[in-house]
Amino acid sequence: MNLSINANQTDELVQIDLAGEIDAYTAPKLREQLMPLAEEGKSMTVSLKDVSYMDSTGLGAFVGLLKAVRKNGGDMKLVNLSSRLERLFNITGLSEIIDISSKSEGGVR
Repeated sequence: MNLSINANQTDELVQIDLAGEIDAYTAPKLREQLMPLAEEGKSMTVSLKDVSYMDSTGLGAFVGLLKAVRKNGGDMKLVNLSSRLERLFNITGLSEIIDISSKSEGGVR
């Protein structure tokens, strides 16, 4: 399956909606499209509502994006996680470094 990436920007925030699977095949596309946005220094809110699957490559992509966003003065929040994805972030300990929420939220805290 492919990965669909839809990004909307304001002066302060980039809101991103992802749909599909994030794995070894689609993570490079995720990095390629989101890294330039991460380097702008804006905060990012990424909705994973329509993400059906994520593997360790996807987790690594989000760690890289978080580092780039923070390096440039922004922050990143992942929202609309399914219970399965939320559990994946909790088990790996990434929920301790990445702000995640199973609920939809308009921006980064």
